[in-house]
Amino acid sequence: MIPTLSDYQEVVGAEAIEELRLLAALVHNQRCQHINSTPVGGGVAELLTRLVPLMQELGIETTWNVIKGDDQFSVVTKALDQALLGKANALSEAMLESYRATIEMNLRDLVFTGDVIFVHDPEPAGLVAHRKADGRRWIWHYHLDLSTPGQAAWQILRSLAEKYDAAICSIPEFAQPLSIPQYVIPPSIDPLNDRNKDIDGGWMLEVLAKYKIDPERPIIIQTGRFDRAADPLGVITAYRLTKKQHNCQLVLAGDGTIDDPDNLTLVSDIQAQAASDPDLHAILLPPFSDMEINALVRASTVVMQKPLREDFGLSVAEAMWKRKPVIGGAVGGIRRQIVNGFTGFLVHSPEGAARRAAQLLADADMCRSMGDNGRMYVMQNFLFTRQVRDHLLVLLAQNHPEPDVTFLA
Repeated sequence: MIPTLSDYQEVVGAEAIEELRLLAALVHNQRCQHINSTPVGGGVAELLTRLVPLMQELGIETTWNVIKGDDQFSVVTKALDQALLGKANALSEAMLESYRATIEMNLRDLVFTGDVIFVHDPEPAGLVAHRKADGRRWIWHYHLDLSTPGQAAWQILRSLAEKYDAAICSIPEFAQPLSIPQYVIPPSIDPLNDRNKDIDGGWMLEVLAKYKIDPERPIIIQTGRFDRAADPLGVITAYRLTKKQHNCQLVLAGDGTIDDPDNLTLVSDIQAQAASDPDLHAILLPPFSDMEINALVRASTVVMQKPLREDFGLSVAEAMWKRKPVIGGAVGGIRRQIVNGFTGFLVHSPEGAARRAAQLLADADMCRSMGDNGRMYVMQNFLFTRQVRDHLLVLLAQNHPEPDVTFLA
């Protein structure tokens, strides 16, 4: 069941929902259309699954279209991602031609019905190149960290981005100079989905028992993908340093769908280390294991999210919502979520992470205080209803465009 406004009201209060209704009344005559590249999987699809029904409930006609593409298009878009990360020669001219052909194929099938068209991320960005002079407003919403993009790929993407009427980024640090207005809308968590909703304590204990995790001893956990950028080996190093002072356990839990040969090697290394350490639990979960992730995080003492590179990293906000102190790598959007020393700690190395973990495990009052602070900080800044509000404000802001980054607060 998709939550309704009344469901969210039980979490955020009546005033927050009334604010949404008031804003929606100001823009109710604008039809919105969202376009992305996948109907399931990934943060954009998850966002639109919840955003579209709520906008409709608020009286704003809102639709969602997904572009089509074959296996070659997937290869091209992955190469574009790599090129944006700075990988040289990742994107060939043949790939660009394939991209353009896929965009043109989608243009033949798509029907543009929105007064305001939101296009998400690079995959469908090229649709704007063929926009008509029909008065529709086009907004490009990029959810990536483009603070230091590979220049060759960025120049291609920028030539498309500047054909839009405006752009949306997650935090100011992710923005690149553009000739169009830019709005800042940080991502958010859904307090009512399986990953974040309240769960029964008995279920939590069942999950711990399933993976042979001791509920009586401290648990450090990192959730998310198993790849080098997430730095699970650095987290293991931090755990081993912490274990010299505290009899703790480490849980690495994430998606077990791994198709990169380098990541398969990484997982094999982690599993080998776990085989010789009964307190190191490497849990490769199948897709849609949100309830188990929820239980594992709620059972933990300290959450460690220490990637080497990250776009936003909502697993931090999800942990804080569960009143867990978070030790986070000082990268990407994690720097915006953790108030250092108040909701958790920002660190730059395994040694720094270990020092903070030992500090937290030695001080239950600090864990509890940071957990409470984190819950309140997420309530004020990173819940889904705030993101709905920001989208409504974008519709209003289109009547007053500015040349610089705009905070919607």
